[in-house]
Amino acid sequence: MQKSPNIFSRIWAAFIFLTRLPFWRLYQPPKEAYESVTEHWPLVGWLTSVIMAAVLYFIAPYNLLIAVVAAIAIRILVTGALHEDGLADFFDGFGGGHSREKILAIMKDSHIGTYGVLGLIIYIMFLAVSLFTLASLNPKFAAFSIVMADPFAKMLAAQTVMAMPYARKEEESKAINIYRRAKFPQFILLIVEGLVPLGLFIWLFSPSPADILILIAVPAILCTLLNLFIYRKIKGYTGDCNGAIFLLTELSIYITLVFLA
Repeated sequence: MQKSPNIFSRIWAAFIFLTRLPFWRLYQPPKEAYESVTEHWPLVGWLTSVIMAAVLYFIAPYNLLIAVVAAIAIRILVTGALHEDGLADFFDGFGGGHSREKILAIMKDSHIGTYGVLGLIIYIMFLAVSLFTLASLNPKFAAFSIVMADPFAKMLAAQTVMAMPYARKEEESKAINIYRRAKFPQFILLIVEGLVPLGLFIWLFSPSPADILILIAVPAILCTLLNLFIYRKIKGYTGDCNGAIFLLTELSIYITLVFLA
């Protein structure tokens, strides 16, 4: 019986898979570790969010607009546009496909179509305006909003893997890798990784209980609706769906904060 990769290997594999930082130069985890990275997506979010938030916070005193653009750009560089690629494929597939087979075929195509281009433009516009609004109110608040939102949205996206089967055959996967569903201890670890930054945000800014409820409910409801839509269309998830769910639920947090603030 094959030994399951240890937690260090799984965490390291998550950082290698979700970022373009050279973690692989220091250690190469076994292939099996990449099947168990979903419960550590929020942990990667701790790193990517802190980098993005730091850029926003330290440039904001000089120029808010440049700070927002630089913050968005640095995360795209750190992640290699992995999530944005998934979002574009998601819009192309579900926008242009009318059957399960067609949607999956379009999402696997490396070319970007009209729906993908327009979807990315609209997404970036909403993201930039939301972050600019938050930063104009308080750069510290905007920075910690990023630190909170990224891991929380990754936690929600990871639960898609647990909620439905993979939509393709393993050999048809872009990454040639199928995530395994987390067992109960790994699920608890996922929740903790996703909620700790939220707890820090609540401790620092003391939002009202009603605001906390809204802040949690909006992305959770959006994630649930996206899951139902995806399952109805293709009877399962793909990596592109995970990327789209992460970015859209994260964006919903920023927009919610704009209205609450």
